Amino acid sequence: MRVIATAGHVDHGKSALVRALSGIDPDRLREEKERGLTIDLGFAWLTLPSGEPVGVIDVPGHIDFIKNMLAGVGGVDAAVLVVAADEGVMPQTREHLDILDLLEIPRGVVALTKIDLIDEPEWLELVREEIEETLVPTSLAHAPIVPVSALTGEGLDRFLETLASVLAQAPPRLDLGRPRLPIDRVFTISGFGTVVTGTLIDGHLHVGDEVVITPGDLRSRIRGLQTHKHKIDEALPGSRVAVNLTGLHPDQIHRGQVLTYPGVLRGTRRVDARLRALPDAPASLRHNMEITFHSAAAETPARLRLLEGDELRPGQETWAQIELRRPVAVARGDHYIIRRPSPSATVGGGLIVDPNPRRRHRRRRAELFARFELLLKGDPADLLEATLHQAGPLTAPELLKRVDLPRDEARRALDELLASDRVQPLVPDDANAPLITRRGWTTLRDRLQNLLSDYHKMHPLRMGMPREEVKSRLQPKSGWSLKVFNAIIARAVAEGALVERQAFLAAADFRVRFTPQQQAAVDALLATYHQAPYAPPSVKQSIERVGENVFNALVEQGALVRVAEDVAFARETYESMVESIRAYIREHGQITVAECRDLFQTSRKYALALMEHLDQARITRRVGDARVLR
Repeated sequence: MRVIATAGHVDHGKSALVRALSGIDPDRLREEKERGLTIDLGFAWLTLPSGEPVGVIDVPGHIDFIKNMLAGVGGVDAAVLVVAADEGVMPQTREHLDILDLLEIPRGVVALTKIDLIDEPEWLELVREEIEETLVPTSLAHAPIVPVSALTGEGLDRFLETLASVLAQAPPRLDLGRPRLPIDRVFTISGFGTVVTGTLIDGHLHVGDEVVITPGDLRSRIRGLQTHKHKIDEALPGSRVAVNLTGLHPDQIHRGQVLTYPGVLRGTRRVDARLRALPDAPASLRHNMEITFHSAAAETPARLRLLEGDELRPGQETWAQIELRRPVAVARGDHYIIRRPSPSATVGGGLIVDPNPRRRHRRRRAELFARFELLLKGDPADLLEATLHQAGPLTAPELLKRVDLPRDEARRALDELLASDRVQPLVPDDANAPLITRRGWTTLRDRLQNLLSDYHKMHPLRMGMPREEVKSRLQPKSGWSLKVFNAIIARAVAEGALVERQAFLAAADFRVRFTPQQQAAVDALLATYHQAPYAPPSVKQSIERVGENVFNALVEQGALVRVAEDVAFARETYESMVESIRAYIREHGQITVAECRDLFQTSRKYALALMEHLDQARITRRVGDARVLR
């Protein structure tokens, strides 16, 4: 599922283009319809030529509603920059483009709208050249430009084809197992209750999940999910989602909060960040200046602390700490925008490198900047999780050795992963147990269950798959230690995913079941074993009666005990014979094969097979021609 957002100057035809492409009017407010002006975010969806649906966020272009625009453009797969052919690049075109560049949105399409108003091809070419020149220093430098008319429909098919081509270049959305839905709209539906919407990032959501709204720590459960007005059971990363929540009133929730799992995210009043001032910023940025901070759908007044100097000139970059008047919920690696409150203007933005710094930093500290450089390369927690997911399970010391991070930073990140349950010990409450990611365990458990299920289909009369065969087929090429494998099996057994039967592993619901014909043959064979307990049929004769697979199943189940190549006894008979031999040796000090033969009134064949078996089982020990107890 892909999501795009419009951008561009007021009255350049963003909403008209969305209506023409989707058939949906994104202007939902009464005031918007009366004034013919987009004020707040609008939502729609269109269908690409391939049939793939694409979510659309339509943003306001008027300068007075830039904060609403900022709430809609974060986390999209591509931008549609709308420029009217009769006016060309205008002030809000440039500001919206600056915002897209600061957010590092790497792909987009330029819609050159209202071409029905232009009769001179030379004029269109001049406007196209102006757009190309404006795009050069931005992240949309190579965006294709498609002339369209929402009024006549000219160019719309080519626009959709171009958009499909651009979106095809977008990589799959990351699934970090920590779903975050920045809330951009809250409303209520009669009979259903509170609904929030947003663009889902970093994970999946499912109906029935327990969730939290943060900042605020509001607990709820997902009653229902929708994408493009279709009910779904699971919401995927990167999709537009409407979430129906239980137990919360709309007045408790506001735009800018984030819906997520408990323990994944917490509100913060301070962030450390990399800051880039716009090249055309109206003035230098000053230490301790008042700003407005925007990230995803969140907005709050803030104070800017420059950590390397007292001034940041247009086009320059630095490290900064931003102190927020109201808490926001953000993660390392999130983009943000800062604006000057009065006169209002976008002045810069960048990446958050630490969403929860412990303290107010002292300025001009080289060791602090070195740590920031490290964090800028990637989230230590994400790096640890990715390493463990690829190489795990690993013990904590093994994992920490594999990542290029300072030990204190890595340990702190691992504690964060353990606290949020993104990483788990294979053995609960064992600090020394091998670790595995939550995603990794789910994948491994599913592989294990599928492996056993396939084995049961191929071998329905075997009580399970040999434990060593499971280890050989399940483990990666690098192999696992016995400790790791035993921990995996112990956890799977504890969770009810499988059962252990002697040296075999089986699916929890698997049972050996004979056909009626096989069961009849088994009953007849066992009756023969009980009729002549000390001189039963040979193994060869038994297999001739029931078949090799059924005979082996009886041995695995323990109904028969095979003591030699061609000798087996019924389980009850075998146990009785062993106890009788133990008692005989205790009384007489030893037992010979002849004495064993006489004890059970059987032949030497059976007595010798049994005595040699007991030697191998380390119950007896041979001394000359006799056996004694070990």
